[in-house]
Amino acid sequence: MSDADERAVRVPAAKVGLSTSSVYPETTSSAFELARRLGYDGVELMVGIDPVAADIDAVEKLRDYHQVPVLSVHSPCLLITQRVWGTDPWAKLERSAEAARRLDCDVVVVHPPFRWQREYARGFVAGVRRLAEETGITFAVENMYPWRTPGGELKAYMPGWDPTELDYDTLTLDLSHASTANQQSLDLARSWGDRLRHVHLTDGSGSAKDEHMVPGRGDQRADKLLEHLARTDFDGHVVLEVNTRKADTRAQREADLAESLAFTRLHLATPLHPTYAVDGAGVADALTGGSDDTV
Repeated sequence: MSDADERAVRVPAAKVGLSTSSVYPETTSSAFELARRLGYDGVELMVGIDPVAADIDAVEKLRDYHQVPVLSVHSPCLLITQRVWGTDPWAKLERSAEAARRLDCDVVVVHPPFRWQREYARGFVAGVRRLAEETGITFAVENMYPWRTPGGELKAYMPGWDPTELDYDTLTLDLSHASTANQQSLDLARSWGDRLRHVHLTDGSGSAKDEHMVPGRGDQRADKLLEHLARTDFDGHVVLEVNTRKADTRAQREADLAESLAFTRLHLATPLHPTYAVDGAGVADALTGGSDDTV
């Protein structure tokens, strides 16, 4: 085999995006600017992170001005965005789908309901599937985590924070949430198989806090997860959703986002290993090897 063959790698069709939440407390406009300057493939719009993010007319103008596509829309289902686009959770999902259509993207990220949203939670699994069928938009439900309190764990989400055993068609894997839940993201990705359609690439240290660290700085083996995505020809989106609030300067925030993108590009590839070898007589023999997922 030639040196060129040994260097050959597979890079999947997945696009690498920047969540607009990753620049907070800067604005949605700043996210588009940084995504373009740093070389991201697009952005994920976190609806409600600032007033502009909930104004789709304004977002369209940012997209067109910066020539940065919107890859996905994160529905306003966080605690801090509970009143963005009204209080009816189904209406918010319908509006998220409409925003996705207007912005020329096909993925809406949604969290499972809070436990106090009982009626919404009761029909959530079937309702998300119905919306996807009616709108043609992929609704990718995100893994969450139990809330840890001095009195023990609080199951804050219904029908559950772990979507693994629930009948969702498409899922979003958030590495920070997995860390907070004391799970391993690579295990979840293997378990979910083709249901995994969207990734929030970040990291965590296993803290009870949802940390959203720069990937590679925590316990989630983010490099191995990306290599797994490359080996399985993942063609969804990998969105950097990191917390840069503690950055002392704009330059430090930009450096963290540049590091996150470089890490992702580096590891979202896997060497091409031949499955056979040909001897001098032209006879092919099958090659065997260990699992590519081993550390």
